[in-house]
Amino acid sequence: MKIGFVFDDTLDSTDGVQQCILALGAQFTKKGHEVHYLVGQSKRSDISHVHSLSRNIKVGFNKNTLSTPLPASKRKIRSLLVRESFDVLHVQMPYSPFMAGRVLGQAGRMRLPVVGTFHILPASRFEAFSIKLLGKILTRSKVNIAKIMAVSAPAKVCAESTFTMPAKVVPNPVDIHTYKPNKLKEITADVIHILFVGRLVARKGCHELLQSLVWLNERGHLGNVRVSICGDGVQRTLLEQYVKFHKLHSVVTFYGRVSEQDKINRLQSADIAVFPSTGGESFGIVLIEAMAAGAPVVLAGDNPGYRSVMNDNEQQLVEPHNTAVFAAQMLHFIQNPKARAHAQKWQQKHVLQFDISQVSSKVMSVYEEAIAKVKKD
Repeated sequence: MKIGFVFDDTLDSTDGVQQCILALGAQFTKKGHEVHYLVGQSKRSDISHVHSLSRNIKVGFNKNTLSTPLPASKRKIRSLLVRESFDVLHVQMPYSPFMAGRVLGQAGRMRLPVVGTFHILPASRFEAFSIKLLGKILTRSKVNIAKIMAVSAPAKVCAESTFTMPAKVVPNPVDIHTYKPNKLKEITADVIHILFVGRLVARKGCHELLQSLVWLNERGHLGNVRVSICGDGVQRTLLEQYVKFHKLHSVVTFYGRVSEQDKINRLQSADIAVFPSTGGESFGIVLIEAMAAGAPVVLAGDNPGYRSVMNDNEQQLVEPHNTAVFAAQMLHFIQNPKARAHAQKWQQKHVLQFDISQVSSKVMSVYEEAIAKVKKD
């Protein structure tokens, strides 16, 4: 099968959607399919069949920074679709009318089967209104989508409200074996390693994590705790100053942006991996990565996307803005090896449903349904 992933953003970054389509693409290639990437402005040369179809500009949306395409050439798009003769196109949603929307328009004229995956969950009423407005703007192109998937139950609600089409929940995939250690982290009462991995921006909750650490430190609970902060962003200087002001520099270390292998090593060495995002999350790939790496405890911000990944596991969901409660939850796992062992056991079973082998099979089934639907129509 020849598959074309359609994505308005660049492939040059490693955000969640990029990770998702590259993981699926690698898996499908391994299975003998031919995979192409029809994307916004991208310079990557380490991946085969990357078609950069537009120039992009940086914008802020949904408490995040992304690149959005300027109008792409319809002639260039049509030439590509005719030349490659794809069996199915897989568009990442919501999408721009200026690039992916134009690809779908051409695909409709050529009766190419199209499926979509909805990735977003609005962080505020403004973003919710904007997404619904975009859905109306895309009325003409969305009729060419045969099947829609959503990465989580909350994303499904948003997708169906925006595009007025039924959506099937198919989670983002992770190659579990890439993260799985040779031996699971041993549960001990020795030095406890707390790890944060993510962009140092407001919605990822690193500041709230540090506030909870101050609360614990003031009560003498960090004697055997070391904290690693991996990531970079606009808040880094402010966060480093906060640590210095509260005399946490002997406990907290900032490592900046780390390589993929270094991230895996740190996840495997963590006792408690904390991701206290305050909102705007439709899924949470990093939660899956941490579980796959064997981190005994994964604590996640209590937002709809993360809650869906954690299967409503209240013991491991935190309210970032409630400093005392957040700190108490961390302290529970710091002081209780049995609780860490119990969480690790649950996570090792729970994470299997997100493995690339499971998810890619579900996605392929949707492709086949879409192809059959277009042939029937």
